[in-house]
Amino acid sequence: MLRIQRKVNGDIVFTLSGRIDKEEIAELEALIGAEGKDRPIILDLKDMTLTGQDGIDFLARCEENGIALMNCDPYVREWITRQRTGT
Repeated sequence: MLRIQRKVNGDIVFTLSGRIDKEEIAELEALIGAEGKDRPIILDLKDMTLTGQDGIDFLARCEENGIALMNCDPYVREWITRQRTGT
């Protein structure tokens, strides 16, 4: 289960709590897509407990599209980096 909280403080911050699964990715993409392009979007991952390959793919796409990942666990960061470099 994933809980999403939206906060605006100049930037748009989505705080994600729980697990990012394939089912939640479409909802997250819709929420992000509904935001205007005039403010930076940040995903705060401090309360994210676990994700699989689908979640890593999603997070990597977010970064490629200019969305910042805040409080990203080192193992998630390493997984995203390895995916990008193909190692």
